[in-house]
Amino acid sequence: MEKLEKQTLIAGLIKEGEKDQAVNKLTVWANETSYRMVVFNILEPMLVQWGKLWMKGELSLAHGYLSGKVAEEFYLLASQNEEFVSTSVKNKGKVIIGNIEDDFHPLGRRLVSIYSQAAGWDIIDLGNDVPAELFVEKAIEHNAQIIAVSAMMFTTAKNILNVRKEMDKQSISGKVKLAVGGAVFKLRPELVGEVGGDGTAGTAMEAPELFESLLAMLN
Repeated sequence: MEKLEKQTLIAGLIKEGEKDQAVNKLTVWANETSYRMVVFNILEPMLVQWGKLWMKGELSLAHGYLSGKVAEEFYLLASQNEEFVSTSVKNKGKVIIGNIEDDFHPLGRRLVSIYSQAAGWDIIDLGNDVPAELFVEKAIEHNAQIIAVSAMMFTTAKNILNVRKEMDKQSISGKVKLAVGGAVFKLRPELVGEVGGDGTAGTAMEAPELFESLLAMLN
């Protein structure tokens, strides 16, 4: 079965409300090949396409929710696989993570937390609807090296610029890096610079590598 056929099959199961079957099918394919292959070649492309439909208002709330649950369950399984569990020294650094003010889409943030913790990062999750001042306050309090801010839509992503302004105000921009992420950054890569971000990751699995590169800039 080709990649597109597998994507279509998973999409069909989700549309039929068969969440467990979708997760089981993804897991079977992962055991036959690898979790990384299934994520990058099947699940992620399908989610990106569904994200575009969501932003156009062409995807129902129920289907959007169910696709998120499928992704969350499968990513959790993947994060526990030896393919992603770090064998290096733990406690690589501290990351303050949260959804920016007015953003209430937690899936991406939770997935980044799962993979980053598995890779040895100390994650302090502030949740949804986090004001800029709180990101910076917690970064200073915990002596964090990275602030990671998530936003799904363009309207909320613009609020991330307030985090950069607050970092500059508190004189920590040279000591802390600002990572940004969410569906909108995949659709509009130039937005990373526009909101003052130091970098972004294409997927939750790539977030630990992004954090590594940002940390290296500080050393």
